[in-house]
Amino acid sequence: MPPAVVGALRCSVCSEQLHPEGRSLRCGRGHSFDIAKQGYVNLLRAGVDAGTADTSEMVAARADFLATGRYAPLSDLLARIARSAGDPEFVVDAGAGTGYYLAAVLEATESAWGLALDVSAPALRRAAKAHPRIGAVVWNLWEPWPVADAVADVVLDVFAPRNPVEFHRVLRPGGLLAVATPGAGHLRELVTELGLLDIAGDKTDRVAESLAGHFELAGVETVRHTAEFDADEVRRLVLMGPNAHHLHRDGLGEKLDALTGATTVTVEFDVSVLRRSG
Repeated sequence: MPPAVVGALRCSVCSEQLHPEGRSLRCGRGHSFDIAKQGYVNLLRAGVDAGTADTSEMVAARADFLATGRYAPLSDLLARIARSAGDPEFVVDAGAGTGYYLAAVLEATESAWGLALDVSAPALRRAAKAHPRIGAVVWNLWEPWPVADAVADVVLDVFAPRNPVEFHRVLRPGGLLAVATPGAGHLRELVTELGLLDIAGDKTDRVAESLAGHFELAGVETVRHTAEFDADEVRRLVLMGPNAHHLHRDGLGEKLDALTGATTVTVEFDVSVLRRSG
């Protein structure tokens, strides 16, 4: 666990600063949290509702799919947006998953450190190893975060729950928030062909509206392209997201098994760039 990340963490029981002690993080009041052998730490005090966190199978599918580079244009855009904040020293990825996007952002900076927050321990096992400057913490984003005030230059939120109060609190004055959501045409061919869940995200005006009072919209950037995906890529793409919980709905699992050849797929993302107010 990188010292720069530990210094930004707070005890999830009493909110005191944490410090390393052997293979644990401990606060001054004696609350202790073990660091897993994979390098992440779980600060949750309660379990996670079934179906909330990504499973090991979903995480494996995501890692395999992202390794193809199909979503590299989004990671490149996020890295460019983060660099526009100047020379960021600390980046928080809220809902970091495997750490793919956070690692790309850190790789594009000189020396920034990154905190990966996610409710999925299987995802954070990978995030902790995605980049040497990442520290990974299991946490429920809907709860007040175990993170100090005004420590981040940039907060990323990629297809993840949005907690405007915590975004605002952990960002420094003038800090930058980048919110990535699926565009209107994202995976439209697969939605039609396979009967996927409606995966189109909030329209960008609703993103800004949900964060109003805490953030001011600086702009929106869109990534959009169409490509031929082979059958294995389509399967991984479906199995890495919420549709993995619904494989028995309308025969989705059977449709995936029957896939052959290539499928034309539209990939579209909107990234809202916002500045911290006040």
